[in-house]
Order: sequence, then C-alpha cells, then structure tokens
Amino acid sequence: MGLFFILLAVAYLLGNGYIYFRSWEVLHLVPVAARWGLSLLYWAGACSLFFVFGNREMPTGTVAHALYYLSTGWLIFTLYLVMLLLGTDILRLFHLVFPHRFIICLGLTIVLLAGGYIHYSNPKTEVIHLDINKPLAGTDELRVVAVSDIHLGYGTTKARLQRYVRMIMAQKPDLILISGDMIDSNLFPVKAQAMGEELSQLRAPLGIYMVPGNHEYLSDVRRCREFVQQETPICWLQDSTVVLANGLQIVGRDDRSNPHRESLAELVRPLDLQRPLIVLDHQPAHLEESVEARADLQFSGHTHDGQVWPLNYITRSLFEVSQGYKRIGETHVYVSAGLSLWGPPFRIGTSSELTLFKIQFKP
Repeated sequence: MGLFFILLAVAYLLGNGYIYFRSWEVLHLVPVAARWGLSLLYWAGACSLFFVFGNREMPTGTVAHALYYLSTGWLIFTLYLVMLLLGTDILRLFHLVFPHRFIICLGLTIVLLAGGYIHYSNPKTEVIHLDINKPLAGTDELRVVAVSDIHLGYGTTKARLQRYVRMIMAQKPDLILISGDMIDSNLFPVKAQAMGEELSQLRAPLGIYMVPGNHEYLSDVRRCREFVQQETPICWLQDSTVVLANGLQIVGRDDRSNPHRESLAELVRPLDLQRPLIVLDHQPAHLEESVEARADLQFSGHTHDGQVWPLNYITRSLFEVSQGYKRIGETHVYVSAGLSLWGPPFRIGTSSELTLFKIQFKP
C-alpha cells in the first residue's frame, strides 16, 4: 500500500509538471512578475495536497474546509486537465491544431468541476421495492433508509451533515442502516464540530445500526466505536448480530481491514434462517458468502461507483456489483455509491445517493 501511494504521488507530480509545461503557451505572454506570481500560486495549489494529508489535526472552520476542498479537488483538476491536454497533443499528431488550446482545456475543466460539485451537492433518493418471502411479526412492510460513505470530517462538515439528517428523516424510516465510512480519516474534526449533536437527531422506531468501514480503521476503529456508542443513538455492529422484536435479524460484519474478522457463516449460525436476515458489510467483495448464508438482503458501500468518470470503470471491473441492485439467487444485493464521498467534492458520471428500501414481507 505504501508503494501504491508513492507511485500515485509521483504520477500526480508528473501530471502537474506536464500541465505547467503546457501553460507556458499562455504564461510567456504575461509580464515576468505576473508569470512568476501565477507559477507560485499554481505550485502552492498542487502541493497543498501534501500539506493537508500531513496535518491530521488542522483547526476546523471555513478556512480548513476550503483548504481541504482545494487540495483534494486538485487531484481531479489534474486528472481532467491532463486528459484534455493529452487529447490535443494526440490531435496535433494528425495535424489538427487549434489556437488557445490551453485556455480552452482549462475552461472546460473548470466547467466540468463546477457541474460535478453541484451534482455532488444534490444527492438523489433511490427507492427500491423488495419482496422477502419470510414472515415479520406485527407488520408486512418496512421503510428502511440505508446510507453509506458519509465521510464526516473536513470535507463533509457539520452543515452538510445537517442536510443529510433532514434528508434521512424526511423519509420517515422504520429502520436506519449505515454501511460504514461514516467517519472520514480522522475523528478530530468530527468531535471538534460536535457532529454528535446532528447524529443524535436521527430517529427510527426499530433503531439505527452501523458497521465500520475501512475509514473507521484509518481513524482508529476503537475511538470511532467509543464516539458512536457514547455520543450518538447509533448501535455499533462489528462481527455482531441483533434480533429485533419483530423478528428481523441484522448481521453487522467487521470491515475487511480486519484480516481476522469472523466468517459470515459463523455469524449466522445461531440465527433462524426462516426469519428475515439483513447483512451489513461495508465492502461488497465476497457476495457469494451472503448467498450461501441465505441472507435476504446485503447492503454495502465503499466503491463510490468510482466517484468520477472514468474511474467508475475501474470499480466496475473490481466488484461484481459496483453500484446499484442485483439479485443473486434468493439474495438481494444493493451497493450504494455513497451519500457523500472522500476527498474531491465532485460527482462526474456518478451520483451521491440515499437508498430507501420499501420491503414487503410475504409468509
């Protein structure tokens, strides 16, 4: 993993070097003082990423939030501007040359990022109708709100969390499920912004349940568990199960970050497989385990559906289900692209989402 991040950093710096080299098509036209000033600003923006990830406990507030968005957003700025500029270089091989190409590519990149930010800021609600052929005591229908990848921290701030809580509660859920990565990579900004206050506004008659994701492990999973248990109404499930009064069974798996997590077969062994069974597992890696365990529904997240095009092609090649619904045997599988996201605040070719399951139970 360390080597991967080193290679990523090298590729990032090379990409920025390429952009800077191409920018001299414009920079050579401006006065020397402005040229060096713009150069300094450019490289400060490019290198801000290393500053942010090297400082895990920045003061919270508007400046930190803006710096986080600038630094992580520069990743996608680099990706798109490099792709566009390379495209013009390829066209030049076929003697297709047009003036002002750097300005045009820069403008297109800014428009794409602006649209991606607006799209990210307006998550959609996916309504999924499911039939489960098992009995449930007292009712034959449930409204289950399921979310994943909220990534609370410097990016998803207290103000945005307030909007998410209102969005969840507007669905009038009987049950709320959170499939990991509720916390981004550091518990410090979550506690500094008192986000437990917003999370404590979540209410559901049957309760609120979550499992850890890989980012809870990055944030220190023990401290994340203590925060959730002590400052929120959320029930933390980590290789554990709960049986609700109506007979609904929920299995919360630990994240794959723990190589010693229990198998799903072990977790479901004491349960009644004639009763409805929901599995929460942050990463949708081994779906056959849920099928073999006769789970009725597995809800996962983690993939973000790649977050921006063309990275969604990578996640779709890595996971059998990268986003959305699939039925495998008698098991319903749903993978959320995430209510929020990690890092760059853009959705391009993907969508942020809240999932509302309307489940009919038929004996």
